[in-house]
Amino acid sequence: MLMKTYQLAQLNIAQMTAPIDSPVMADFVANLDRINGLAEQSPGFVWRLKTDEGNATALRPFGDEYLVNLSLWRDVESLRDFVFKSAHTEIMKRRGEWFERMRESYSVLWWVPEGHRPTTQEAKVRLQLLNEKGPSPEAFTFKNPHPAPGSIHASGPVGSDDVCTTTIIFPGDDD
Repeated sequence: MLMKTYQLAQLNIAQMTAPIDSPVMADFVANLDRINGLAEQSPGFVWRLKTDEGNATALRPFGDEYLVNLSLWRDVESLRDFVFKSAHTEIMKRRGEWFERMRESYSVLWWVPEGHRPTTQEAKVRLQLLNEKGPSPEAFTFKNPHPAPGSIHASGPVGSDDVCTTTIIFPGDDD
């Protein structure tokens, strides 16, 4: 009998401090293609939600003031390497220029069967589950990872960084 394989889904949302087409957001927007391209070239990258324009800035399932990032990765390690060991972190250190500090979790990880493309509605449910019940096998974080169904072990914690994304990272947050 063949074992089902899984991929890591990740959602990250961010509340903008100004409209996406404002001068405040210009530097963030100017770096989107570069950072998204870096993600797509990263080992372990599988898929990301995007429109024909190549990003997801026009998609607003969490409200007009929120940007959403939804992607799939081979495993926690692949996503962790992109998030914490690439040029992704340098631009995201500037997040305070573009995004409000959020009180609840804004990032969540979960496993999906290989070939499944999570919807924004599915991602909303996972984020809500994390916010209401804390980390679990159904909705977890880098700080509290869970193994893929059927695997033997999980990836270890990565320290105090409890977020992930393809376009937005908030290093050092205790959220």
